[in-house]
Amino acid sequence: MLLTITTTYQPATDLGYLLHKNPARLQSVEVAGGLAHVFYPEATAERCTAALLLDLDPVGLVRDRGPGGEGFALEQYVNDRPYVASSFLSGALSKAFGTAMNGTCKDRPNLPAQALPLEVKVAVVSAPGPDWPRRLFEPLGYEVEIETTPLDPTVPAWGDSRYYTLHLRHAGLRLQDVLTHLYVLLPVLDNDKHYYIGENEAEKLLHRGAGWLPQHPERGFITRRYLRYLAAYVNPTLARLLEGTEEELPEPGAPDALETPAPAAPTAAAEPPAEPKLSLHDQRLQQVAQEIYDLGPKRVLDLGCGEGKLLRLLLRQPKIEYILGMDVSHQALSRAAQRLHLAEMPPRQRARLDLIQGSLLYRDERLAGFDAAALVEVIEHLDENRLAALEAVVFGQARPAHVFVTTPNADYNQLFEKLNAGEFRHDDHRFEWTRAEFAAWATAVAERHGYQVRLVGMGEEAEGVGAPSQLAVFEIVF
Repeated sequence: MLLTITTTYQPATDLGYLLHKNPARLQSVEVAGGLAHVFYPEATAERCTAALLLDLDPVGLVRDRGPGGEGFALEQYVNDRPYVASSFLSGALSKAFGTAMNGTCKDRPNLPAQALPLEVKVAVVSAPGPDWPRRLFEPLGYEVEIETTPLDPTVPAWGDSRYYTLHLRHAGLRLQDVLTHLYVLLPVLDNDKHYYIGENEAEKLLHRGAGWLPQHPERGFITRRYLRYLAAYVNPTLARLLEGTEEELPEPGAPDALETPAPAAPTAAAEPPAEPKLSLHDQRLQQVAQEIYDLGPKRVLDLGCGEGKLLRLLLRQPKIEYILGMDVSHQALSRAAQRLHLAEMPPRQRARLDLIQGSLLYRDERLAGFDAAALVEVIEHLDENRLAALEAVVFGQARPAHVFVTTPNADYNQLFEKLNAGEFRHDDHRFEWTRAEFAAWATAVAERHGYQVRLVGMGEEAEGVGAPSQLAVFEIVF
């Protein structure tokens, strides 16, 4: 990962004072996943360039994060994380140039306020299309140049890859602003974060985006990607960004499909398609994973784990020492083992996870002694008259300290254009509850078994009908 910043301000070597890094020597700092090196390829009174080289350890990243995606067995080792500009580079900018980002210069106290001619080059940028770097940086006054990268120079028919070299130029801007723009927008282009998103990230975005993000025409795109589409943080953050303006948040419309919103229809304008939203299913998984992360448990149950999507997110949480996934389907467990690459896991990581077959309707001693349990879209697949058995097993016998239960919100079904009145979202659903029905069930369960319960909407709220899904967070009262 390589980023360079160049100025022709006179004397150009004042860039060293602004960055608090001496042009005469190499300086290195430890960052998440590796080392960041700062050096100056050129440093004269006429022109000065500072380079930030981030050297990540791919094997170390696997140890910290756990298994990667579903693509192939070595994907957790063979991926673009070590070289593409991402949240790792943002972290390195903050660590190496934090004083400059805060607008402080002890030796030249007036220098941070000086608008400088600046050029920035980022060697490898991942983006949803070549126009998106322009859409993000040009409204901030940058001249943007994009170099495309062919998938294979020997096979031109394959076209270009999704990786680009980014050149930015500005005739006069504070270095503090440039660093802040890069800090926020590089992980937005990459659309990933190497850490979990919480309230602190929303506050960080509001702080770093103050003065430019509320007026940015792509603020919605930026906010959604920066906060990983988590509605619990995206919606309040957008509302705060719009405070004091005449604009309002858009009203949520009816989705085109029940679980995965359809892509926008093509238009005559030659612009990239709108950024696709996460499916409702993935939003639920992300939100439950975030709730568990905020809790910080050591032992976690995934009841009805299916093919292991939530398990994959939980494995990335280093505070969790042991995870047990249970499902009634042998076939689903087999697919989970394949997708999680259990056979290729390092021994230490493999010891953190077990998959077992079992039913939530029968007592099972293996479920005892856990700090948290998740039942994501499970209860609606049971006949209502069998929920008492599930309640006895989970809340009566297993009694984890915290339980997270999600289910569809039937109030929201009227917004699904392809769903007729009285129909369920899935053929295998035995019931779908309104918000009032779910609240009544959750409150009664909590009272019967010594828990307190908190109800949370999942997904974008619509006036009068709430969010697409609903979450009950149970906490045992000792």
